[in-house]
Amino acid sequence: MRGFLASSIGVATAAVLALPLALPTPALAETAPVAPAGSTQSLPLVPLGPAATRTPGVPGMNASPARPETQGLTAREVKTFSLVGVVWDDAATELHGRVQVRTRSTRTATWSDWQDVETHNGEHAADPDAAERGSRRIRGATAPLWVGESDGVEIRVQAEPGAPTTRTPSRLPTGMRIELVDPGEETPAAGSDGKNTGPEGDGKGEVAVPAMTMEMAESSSANLPHASLGANEITALDKADSTADAIFASDGGLTAAAAPFIGPRPRIVTRKGWGADEGLRESGFVYTSTVKAAFVHHSASGNNYACKDAPAVLRSLYRYHVISSGWRDFGYNFAVDKCGTVYEGRAGGVSKAVLGAHTMGFNTNSMGVAVLGTFTSSAPPAVAVDAVARLTAWKLGLFGRDPRAKTTLTSGGGNRFPKGKLVSMNVISGHRDGFATQCPGTKLYGKLGTTRTASAKLQGRP
Repeated sequence: MRGFLASSIGVATAAVLALPLALPTPALAETAPVAPAGSTQSLPLVPLGPAATRTPGVPGMNASPARPETQGLTAREVKTFSLVGVVWDDAATELHGRVQVRTRSTRTATWSDWQDVETHNGEHAADPDAAERGSRRIRGATAPLWVGESDGVEIRVQAEPGAPTTRTPSRLPTGMRIELVDPGEETPAAGSDGKNTGPEGDGKGEVAVPAMTMEMAESSSANLPHASLGANEITALDKADSTADAIFASDGGLTAAAAPFIGPRPRIVTRKGWGADEGLRESGFVYTSTVKAAFVHHSASGNNYACKDAPAVLRSLYRYHVISSGWRDFGYNFAVDKCGTVYEGRAGGVSKAVLGAHTMGFNTNSMGVAVLGTFTSSAPPAVAVDAVARLTAWKLGLFGRDPRAKTTLTSGGGNRFPKGKLVSMNVISGHRDGFATQCPGTKLYGKLGTTRTASAKLQGRP
């Protein structure tokens, strides 16, 4: 194989307060040129005054004038967005505090209750010395929160109170900004309906295929020969036919006889299928030597989405990872929605060992799978858990891995294991196994045992 190649749901208040009909509209700073595939509004947070000057009812916020440092924005009207998060200057600085937002729906014109935004503090990121770290300015970031189409926002970030012995509160990171992401409209599929679009619909013309950019072609060609150039999905294969995928993934180093335990390939929606704007990411791909483990995550972006909206959620996450957080591409190698659909994540080829930015310290020789949603107290849908089993049975099988086994990974550095330490991991692990975090949520983490068993069974292992 190739070596490295450059190439909470919120806490409800007693009532939503009536706000003035005309909310202040801020001067919006775009973090990148507006593209058809979406846009990002990036607004700096400001110090907030005494409790009397802010909207009451923020749960858990200390109303004392001596409260810990608090930053945010008062209720205001903004351009339409669907996902929100907070970023700050230094990725190495941790945010110790509480982040809460409420938003105004464009559909109902009503304000939501206050919602907690989960802090990440580096757990979803590139390894400290990865190529990703030197290519862009990497920012600290909270988890993103999907709120649906909205045009108003209010945010409050309060540092943790000081310890009783010192009474010195935590300080908030510098350069805090709220990121409001609009996923944009999904790009029409090139030739997706397969219909001949000759003059006047006479069936005699050529199939109309929108022009493909260099970046789109690069991303799509990475999945040859699994799918044709410009395909919106990679079709499912039965177990026998999936053996050819292993031979391709190993660059011809495996034979059918040498790779007997491979699960059937699941249907995978490609990046083009969910509307990824290939112009956002860095060009080229970075590969590691193999895939020894799969780390399961939840996106922590909430469960308030319909399955038909999953592509929009992905486009929003993608913009948040690249434009707001500074990563070279979407962080996870794959995503799974709550209806069990599997999506291609980071570009580079679904059967290849693509370096991701999902589990700091253990991105090398691993893959990251994110189930869209938050599963700390909510159980993941059975179809989503089943999809993770099907995906790992196939992808791990391409590299000869038994989903029930252990493997050894070398830490690239993080908050749990020092750089260079050899760590024994389950071949299917949760994010928390490699980094001190609650991800993938207690409820999803509790399903990993049955996932390992199901994945091995799909591979045909005794």
